[in-house]
Amino acid sequence: MKSLDSILRELPFFAGLDEEHARLVGGCARNCRFEPGQYLFHEGDPADEFFLIREGKVALDVVVPGQEPVVFSTLGEDEVVGASWLVPPYHWKFDARATSLTRALGIDAACLRRKCEEDHDFGYLMMKRFLPVFVKRLHTTRLQMFDVYRKR
Repeated sequence: MKSLDSILRELPFFAGLDEEHARLVGGCARNCRFEPGQYLFHEGDPADEFFLIREGKVALDVVVPGQEPVVFSTLGEDEVVGASWLVPPYHWKFDARATSLTRALGIDAACLRRKCEEDHDFGYLMMKRFLPVFVKRLHTTRLQMFDVYRKR
């Protein structure tokens, strides 16, 4: 049976992580399983965990008053679900729902934040891994906005 440290190091998001840092992250990790339709988290809830998808699909959506939720992104294998754990006040800005059987690693956010504060070099490495996630999501949202306004 593989340890969570070794599983983490096999995921593209944590590729190249040395053993010590993999152990730090692994100490905050757990295996998760979500059935189709099950929510990983809801908008407004505390962002106390984020997820690395190992298998399956997760839809990110926002609630629009008087309408069905609007899916703005669908994430799959090897993608990160959730970055609100990094930004105070640490609350989710959207809902995340499994659209198929999803297996993921859940990372305890408070645990990882504490380890980043204790070891700023490690914290910097984590920020370097998460910043591209922010940029990619921002770019995707921007393209979707252009598409919406083009249709008008």
